Amino acid sequence: MMKVKGVFLCLLVALIATYLGYIFPLVGSMIFSIIIGIIIGNLINTAPYEEGIKYSGKKLLQYGIILMGFTLSFKTALSLGASSFPLIITSIAAALIVGVLVGRLFGINQRLSTLIGVGTAICGGSAIAAVSPIIKAKDEEIAFSIATIFLFNIIAVFLFPTAGHWLQFSDTGFGYFAGTAINDTSSVVAAGYAFSEDAGDTATVVKLVRALMIVPICIVFALLQVGQSSVNLKKVFPWFILYFFIASIVASIIPIPDYVTSYIKTLSTFLMSTALAGIGMTVDIRKFFKVGIKPLALGAITWMVVIVMSLVMQQVLHIW
Repeated sequence: MMKVKGVFLCLLVALIATYLGYIFPLVGSMIFSIIIGIIIGNLINTAPYEEGIKYSGKKLLQYGIILMGFTLSFKTALSLGASSFPLIITSIAAALIVGVLVGRLFGINQRLSTLIGVGTAICGGSAIAAVSPIIKAKDEEIAFSIATIFLFNIIAVFLFPTAGHWLQFSDTGFGYFAGTAINDTSSVVAAGYAFSEDAGDTATVVKLVRALMIVPICIVFALLQVGQSSVNLKKVFPWFILYFFIASIVASIIPIPDYVTSYIKTLSTFLMSTALAGIGMTVDIRKFFKVGIKPLALGAITWMVVIVMSLVMQQVLHIW
């Protein structure tokens, strides 16, 4: 029952956000969902709704992304994934190297530096959750790294669409930029669709390919740990991405009428807006003041390096 109440609250926020997004299309429903979610989460006690809020923030986002697979041909998804690979590899390498080196310079312990680097490089909280047991991170280090990464996710949602227009990105170019340079999948989705629908589609696919890198990264960290040479791939692998590509294959084999595709797209967007409302409600602004300046500075520097690396590589590869 508690889960139902939490999901219903997120659905209600998504409905309001969808209406506001219709009135203010330049902002979009997903941005409104996050804003309203943050306001609610910091003004009222959401503990009675916590189970449903967390379910919405994770599962409904995944369901929305899987549904999006039915609106994209597999050929398009595969092409986007392949062409974004050089961008993804260079940004991941840059984030991990800078995270360790700058962390050492700031006197931050290696576990926290690693978590911030991994969270920035791959997929935010999901990557941190996957790597933390491998490197035996403490609860405090996990909490600090997630709070640090999430702060920059929220900033990216509001900053990137405006920056994208200022940099005169095409829809495709911005999609690559957002998918490569924003940490968490939810924030990539919000920023991408705030720019345009095509940018949102591109950003989501690029981000999903980037999220797959969590598997080899976890294997590498497991091998680096003394006495550990294996990792639970079944637990680490983001299975919803596989379902997304299966949906894309189905859409490529079985012709889906345009009006059905339109309904699927609308439902997908609404589910993602609902998820973002839930994610917004989990943001506790007070936690950011407890993190400390050094982890925040490390997160900021690492993220800036990823942004610059993405822009440079897009110029080199003529993806603008």
